[in-house]
Amino acid sequence: MAEKKPEGLIYKGHPLRRIDNLIYYGTMAEKYIIMMQILETKKEQDLDVATKVSVQLQLTDPNLKSRDRVVKKSEKPSLYAAMDVAAIWLERALAGK
Repeated sequence: MAEKKPEGLIYKGHPLRRIDNLIYYGTMAEKYIIMMQILETKKEQDLDVATKVSVQLQLTDPNLKSRDRVVKKSEKPSLYAAMDVAAIWLERALAGK
C-alpha cells in the first residue's frame, strides 16, 4: 500500500495551519503545539506583511484552561523571526529538553 502523504504545508517535519491571523505549527496528537498570532501588518505593494507576531508554545491537553496551556511566549518583529523561534521551541519541547 502507498504511504499516505500529509495534506497542506509542512515546515521542518511539522504541519502548518492558518485560520485568519492565527497560525498553528505542529499537530494536536503530540504533547506541544505552537500558536502564532499576527498582531500587526503593513502594506508592501499589494501584500500585507506581518510586523508584529505573538508566538506561544502550548500544551495540547484539552483538560487545561487556555491560559494554563501556555508554556512560553514571545513577540517577534516578523513572521520569519517567529517561525525561526517556533521551530526551535517545538523541537526542544517534543524532545523533552
